Amino acid sequence: MEKPDTNVPMTPSTPSMPNTSCGADKGTLPCPCAPLAFPYIPMQENNPVRFSRMEALQTGTLFPGLDLPFKAAIQAKTKLANTALVELMALDFAIDELGLYLVTHAQDQEALQLYWSYIKLAQEGREKYQKMYGPLLQTDLTPEAGYAWLKDPWPWDEGGND
Repeated sequence: MEKPDTNVPMTPSTPSMPNTSCGADKGTLPCPCAPLAFPYIPMQENNPVRFSRMEALQTGTLFPGLDLPFKAAIQAKTKLANTALVELMALDFAIDELGLYLVTHAQDQEALQLYWSYIKLAQEGREKYQKMYGPLLQTDLTPEAGYAWLKDPWPWDEGGND
């Protein structure tokens, strides 16, 4: 197969007609005939340092090593009051982060124990919260209570999560 002439002007590519003038190892974005990228994602170490639940919720990650600098602007705008709902959100977030970590680090017993302890705390917190404020999810409704999902005030309304 003959190599394309690199001095030939490029023609715009469309989904139905790919641009073949760059060759198999080049692409057209962000500039003409740019080399393709080969991403590399390093594995996280076992037992990495972890943020507290509130720090994790505010930074957007449970692990300081994954804290990205562009999050700083968002963090400044999303300072949340320490309410029962925010605590549950932080716990759920930490559970999700630990679950993702455990997919690749199933032998990390410390993370596994933390995962199960957060699940227990979240279940207890949800029960306490629902006794005080009502169901968190539509799936938390019971047939005996009827469909009481839309009762006011919502937890994020003023006076709804005191």
